[in-house]
Amino acid sequence: MKAVILAGGLGTRLSEETVLKPKPMVEVGGKPILWHIMNIYARHGVTEFLIAAGYKAEVIKEYFLNFYALGNDVSIDLSNGDITVHGKKQLPWKVHIVDTGTHTQTGGRLKNLKLWLTDGEDFHFTYGDGVADVDIKKLEAFHKAHGKLATVTTVRSPARFGRISFGKNDTCHFHEKPESGDGWINGGYFVLNKKVIDYIAGDSTAWEREPIERLSAEKELVGYQHDGFWSCMDTLKEKTMLEDLWASGKAPWKIW
Repeated sequence: MKAVILAGGLGTRLSEETVLKPKPMVEVGGKPILWHIMNIYARHGVTEFLIAAGYKAEVIKEYFLNFYALGNDVSIDLSNGDITVHGKKQLPWKVHIVDTGTHTQTGGRLKNLKLWLTDGEDFHFTYGDGVADVDIKKLEAFHKAHGKLATVTTVRSPARFGRISFGKNDTCHFHEKPESGDGWINGGYFVLNKKVIDYIAGDSTAWEREPIERLSAEKELVGYQHDGFWSCMDTLKEKTMLEDLWASGKAPWKIW
């Protein structure tokens, strides 16, 4: 499967960092959080990525264009400009960076990737700011077993996030960002069939609104309950917490 990662939002709640770069490029332990997310997937054999870029897309492109050279020794012949990369550290990843628009909503970004996905294809889908110790292989198997169009990984978190409740046969109901409450919330690690793109009207559609609500109403959305570690990086406080975990050498999401 491919992994689609949303990486185009403005990240206004982390403006201390995102004034210069898109939020997925904000670093934890000296590496963009996007790199951490990609490593979570790669640990389970998912090594082809579709990055839905937007705000400051050039920062993401520059990072990956220089990724190989910056990770290895290089020789530069200043007489003719020839560059030789002495490759020692290589990752078997394929990365597609697609500019999906600066102000496009989350659903619209996915819709803009329609031509990059094969009809009938299942794929992973996540946000560019959340890390977890999710077992991606078990998530895939769960999705294939129930045969529905969409699986959402659910996690426990404060009530400021959208709440998810469960019905018969693990079908779930999505309640976006209630004022108060508890229970399971959207952890952001989805497995989807390409058919869900037909549920998205256009660039102004938020994935978390009409598409998910309709999938839920049609009983095509199933929740995969993850009891392990999960954290997003919405604020400087959350970034600092992730930095501290990484520095401790015990970051729970570091499964590679």
